[in-house]
Amino acid sequence: MLPFFRWPLALLLSLTTVTALSGPGYPSSKITIPLSRRSPTPQGFANDDGAWAAELGRRLHHKYNPTSAHSKRDGGFNLIVNQGSDTSYFGTVGIGTPPVYYNVILDTGSSDLWVVSMDCKQGCGSSPGYNPSASSTSKHIGTSFNITYGSGTAAGTLGSDVVRMAGFSLADQVFASCDVVSNGLIATPVSGLLGLAWQPLATSKAVPFWQSLASTWDSPVMSFTLTRFTDVAGASQLEPGGIFTMGYLNETLYTGDIEYTSLANSGTYWLIPLTTVNVQGSQVWHGSAQAAIDSGTSLIGGPSDQIAAIFSQIPGSSKGTGNYEGYYLYPCNTTVTVSLAFGGGQNWSIDPNDFLFETINAATCVGAFFILDPASSNLPAWVIGDTFLKNVMSVFRYDPPSVGFATLSSTATTFATDTVPSPTVDASAPKATAKKSDALALLSSLQRARWAALLTGALTSAVIYGFDLA
Repeated sequence: MLPFFRWPLALLLSLTTVTALSGPGYPSSKITIPLSRRSPTPQGFANDDGAWAAELGRRLHHKYNPTSAHSKRDGGFNLIVNQGSDTSYFGTVGIGTPPVYYNVILDTGSSDLWVVSMDCKQGCGSSPGYNPSASSTSKHIGTSFNITYGSGTAAGTLGSDVVRMAGFSLADQVFASCDVVSNGLIATPVSGLLGLAWQPLATSKAVPFWQSLASTWDSPVMSFTLTRFTDVAGASQLEPGGIFTMGYLNETLYTGDIEYTSLANSGTYWLIPLTTVNVQGSQVWHGSAQAAIDSGTSLIGGPSDQIAAIFSQIPGSSKGTGNYEGYYLYPCNTTVTVSLAFGGGQNWSIDPNDFLFETINAATCVGAFFILDPASSNLPAWVIGDTFLKNVMSVFRYDPPSVGFATLSSTATTFATDTVPSPTVDASAPKATAKKSDALALLSSLQRARWAALLTGALTSAVIYGFDLA
């Protein structure tokens, strides 16, 4: 999600701002975090897909209109969960001493970490909340925190504590403990959001968890491999979501080379130039427009004239009205192929199942490209969300600052056939996962068991840190 400029919920879940300082961390080895997604129609919209589409559009518009020495460390991974048929993807962080685990949306469109507090008064559902008195390393800051997304707001106070993820740990990481959250911003079993963009976007001004660690990694990168369930009949609210890596790239998850595009500017969004849009085999736009790559957004948003050009290639398409204002409708019997190119590079295709955002009836479908006309030239012209990111392995590189895409391997595409990752909540001391083969073996074993804790609202850790690999 991007802060201060709101788009549809799926498109906007990522940007925030927080002021904080973070301490050094020491990963035990390479680790990966499995991801999961929300159900297609979130809680509160179960009987009205049109209302949910309208809400996503509103959020998209709002979202984008608003020091210690470290030694080099190996990488880590986190298995993630797909919630709501590709609506969002979440991983898990551990906070405190002893650590308590919280599911958080992983959002490259914002920069703040926040979780609900144990005293949350609104919008927290049955998700576990942070209790500072239960942690021996908790520190009170007390500064008020209030962040606005396209999908709502979260408000509370800042504090700091030990934060763990994917085998890495930071002492005194600043984050917000929120006691008021807009209804629908998060859904059980999610407790908050982890911003993975750059520090200047942070509402709190805190250095993001990933950015404090990046200079210590052997390879200064993060990557996502996301699953697709939007086209799976009978998909559950929670499904296997894929893998999030920090500090290394799992070479078994992609084929060929990674195509990197340098950031248009450093220190804010993961912003790269979109240069070509192709529809049904024809080029409908060519130029250079800044695009924010946003894992916390479901849709793709762009300028009205360019979105119109896309649908002009689809016979029978028309502008949506009412709840579908900002969207385009098209005949469901049309298979739509779209590809995007960045930085003058290769064309990356979007699966037709991802282009189809919603089915209104047997004849009429809703496209996943949404009209987004930024209110300021300082805002991205395009926001590229999970509609695109499910089709590639995406890489976010700290140095040199850039975003990369690679073709998914057959190994990567099998994650959707496994079960929701299962955490080891009572694991013994952490053991190293120093080899990629060890990481793959761990992922395989994790995907053989249902993540019962997620379904019961109990401890919902997907963090691999602390797992017993024996």
